[in-house]
Amino acid sequence: MAGGVLVSFEGVEGCGKSTQVALLAQELKRRGVEVVTTREPGGTPLGEEIRALLLNPAFAPTPWAELFLLEAARAQLVATLIRPALERGAWVLADRFSDSSLAYQAGGRGLPWRQVQAANRAATGGLVPDRTLVLTLPVSEALARARRRPTTKATNRRFEDETEAFHQRVARAFHRLAAREPQRVQLVDGRGTPSQVHARVLQALAGLLP
Repeated sequence: MAGGVLVSFEGVEGCGKSTQVALLAQELKRRGVEVVTTREPGGTPLGEEIRALLLNPAFAPTPWAELFLLEAARAQLVATLIRPALERGAWVLADRFSDSSLAYQAGGRGLPWRQVQAANRAATGGLVPDRTLVLTLPVSEALARARRRPTTKATNRRFEDETEAFHQRVARAFHRLAAREPQRVQLVDGRGTPSQVHARVLQALAGLLP
């Protein structure tokens, strides 16, 4: 829309998404591009409040309640931040977007795939990323990394505390997405140094980069 580009970063917990969002933002700014970065759940005052609820182990939303909370945060994010940025021609880099719900709530929780897709369409108004990069790491390695990072605390570790089997299902769902939409959803090897992964990210964005 109006020259804007939406790129989402996906993957299991601890795969290095946030680092790669920051590196890509830095590179795009160096090239003179306006960049907006955001995250899910979150990215708006309402979304950040919902994030705190969703990540806190003190709460135990059912799979459907979890999905609807995520979609509420997503709807607010798209309407107030993402669409306005795209309309003025900015690049939006999203640390998770609607594909996460297909991976986590459909793949991980077992909700019907098509119903999660429908909820995504309702929340986003049909907005789909121009390119989705799924950072891949062995689940056990990524999960161990996520559980020991300094930002993982008692009040925000509900997903880190899920079983490895849950995260394996999430990983398989991301691979399923890449197989279904190979032009949009690209698997990026998340092993190596941040700069090595960044080089692969740039390669996966061939044809989109300014």
